[in-house]
Amino acid sequence: MWNFLKSHFDQVAFASWQHVSLVVQCLVLATVIAVAIAALVHRSRALSSIANSVSAIGLTIPAFALVGLLIAPLGFGVPPAVAVVTFFAALPILRNAVVGLSGIDPSVIESARGIGMSRASTFIRVELPLAWPVILGGIRISAQMVMGIAAVAAYVLGPGLGGFIFSGLSRLGGANALESVLTGVFGVVALAFVLDLLLIGLGRLTTPGGIRV
Repeated sequence: MWNFLKSHFDQVAFASWQHVSLVVQCLVLATVIAVAIAALVHRSRALSSIANSVSAIGLTIPAFALVGLLIAPLGFGVPPAVAVVTFFAALPILRNAVVGLSGIDPSVIESARGIGMSRASTFIRVELPLAWPVILGGIRISAQMVMGIAAVAAYVLGPGLGGFIFSGLSRLGGANALESVLTGVFGVVALAFVLDLLLIGLGRLTTPGGIRV
């Protein structure tokens, strides 16, 4: 295993960078999409219920099958990988964003509006900061989940450590096949752990002191 890592260090390092870059960029995109949708639906119980149902149903879709279905419209490489990772990343964030925004005391919003704040300003300066810890919880869940899903994107020649996993599985019994699989698996786990620590730090930096747990 150690000899395999030494001889393929540059490839592993580059694939690790691609993997975490794909996940982080898709997380940012998914957060923007999910929070925007939650902002539109959280005041309506019916729309919030629909959003939560979509989130729950979406998570039951097999990632491998969705990646395969996207080959026809998007081809191979980065586009289907981004589409799949962003889709799955948005689902837990959407659920948490709806819960977080819906749980804000209406009197707080009324007070903000009462001092002359616009609806947009109230959302950005009052509602979003109060809901942020719950939203960040959804982001952390998504980060752990899509770190593994991003590896599946290697099926359509997507970037990341999944290439080592699929390459090793395709030639099990051959030279360095097991080492290739283990490198991909352990690499994904290590990246997930590091990213979660970074998100915890982000939460401490961005959560208002008055509501920090």
